[in-house]
Amino acid sequence: QVQFVESGGGLVQAGGSLRLSCAASGSISRINAMGWYHQAPEKQREPVAAITIGGSTNYADSVKGRFTISRDNAKNTVYLQMNSLKPEDTAVYYCFVIGLREYWGQGTQVTVSS
Repeated sequence: QVQFVESGGGLVQAGGSLRLSCAASGSISRINAMGWYHQAPEKQREPVAAITIGGSTNYADSVKGRFTISRDNAKNTVYLQMNSLKPEDTAVYYCFVIGLREYWGQGTQVTVSS
């Protein structure tokens, strides 16, 4: 079993910032990568950002230059700093962990008002 503690979501005005965090614990022998997806209403879940154990990062084109992903390997925690938020960033943000298999957090709501 893997447990997640996600935090940092909420309501913010356009142009504002939020910082998401996700701490994973439990039966994870090795984490190769962590990251975030998001899912807007009536849309498919889409990747936002990911970071490997070595620190390599990938971002969706829509968030490049605005979002920054980071991680604390010792704490099995991943962060997503979101700046210059736009209404189209409104979605449920899901943390994921890739070890021997994929694990998903329960999601946290981010709402950006115009």
